[in-house]
Amino acid sequence: QVQLVESGGGSVQAGGSLRLSCVASGFTYSSACMGWFRQAPGKEREGVAAISTGGASKYYADSVKGRFTISRDNAKNTVYLQMNSLSPEDTAMYYCAAAARCGGRLSAWGGDSREYHYWGQGTQVTVSS
Repeated sequence: QVQLVESGGGSVQAGGSLRLSCVASGFTYSSACMGWFRQAPGKEREGVAAISTGGASKYYADSVKGRFTISRDNAKNTVYLQMNSLSPEDTAMYYCAAAARCGGRLSAWGGDSREYHYWGQGTQVTVSS
């Protein structure tokens, strides 16, 4: 049974930081590209960041470049999203996702939710001004 379990969300003031974690099980984690997405009320789901199997390639949405960092620990089946300099515009439900087939240039598809096969339940991030 595939499971992606996110944690680390919460409420923070603008300018603060949070670190999200996602623990994966039920599939070959080390062979999957991993991504973080977010969805705010009334908005479409947005690809935030993605990382290749070994971590050498990464994708970031323009809106988070320079502020967010994605990383992974294949020994722990865990992917992280370090979020710094948070603003109210970052308020959303954040989802972890796994792409079981991972090939091509991550920059071309890393933010496309259609490329991901497994999804977590999400963790809420709220940033107040």
